[in-house]
Amino acid sequence: MKLDNYRVVITAAGRDFGRSLAIRLADLGAEVFLSARSLAAAERVRDEIHDRGHQRVHAFACDLTDPASISDFASSVARHTDRVDILINNGSRYLDGPDLQSASDADIIDTISSGATGTVLTVKRFLPLLLNSDKPDVVTMVSACGTAGHHRSDAHDAFYAAKSAQAGFTEILSKRLRPQGVRVISLYPPDFDNADPLSEEWKTTPRESKDPLTGQSLVDCILFAVAQPRDCFIKAFHFEQV
Repeated sequence: MKLDNYRVVITAAGRDFGRSLAIRLADLGAEVFLSARSLAAAERVRDEIHDRGHQRVHAFACDLTDPASISDFASSVARHTDRVDILINNGSRYLDGPDLQSASDADIIDTISSGATGTVLTVKRFLPLLLNSDKPDVVTMVSACGTAGHHRSDAHDAFYAAKSAQAGFTEILSKRLRPQGVRVISLYPPDFDNADPLSEEWKTTPRESKDPLTGQSLVDCILFAVAQPRDCFIKAFHFEQV
């Protein structure tokens, strides 16, 4: 799939899977608007993409726990473009530890704010730009932890709470935005391997039935969903955990 006519916003793109998304979608021709909590982290990824010969990439700071920061991010993007075709909600702080008492109150608040409140406010702020597109998609990286009854992760209870909030939000959002032509696509991966997209490992990582889920396959799922005709609303991808 080529993305030459797509304008894509990606949150938390300064490292890990968000960085992979930014690099791969830029490689496919998309104009990418990427954010990270620190501007320096976003600019590092922007520069990596520039080094690959892609100039249509923009870096911004966005703290998903701060409503003013989210608003500033959306306003800054709006100064560059009159539309957004794909919004990818990748940002959400991970918090480890199966013991509720193991995390501080501040860490719990930060985790739930970034994943739950941050996702809601990001969609709210970018919705006007999405509605200006003739192919608007909202993609959210939830987690298997957002699936009812899931218990196989060592993530903290607050992370489970944030992901369950994302799941509930995207579920109702899908129904309420469909009349306006906006597709809402959620991914519920378990822990997955994410090779550096600039390394040879990205191309050579085994992807057989016995292997863990990879970042490469998650990118492919997103590309598959957004490439479908506009009458095809793929609400969610759920993955078998090995």
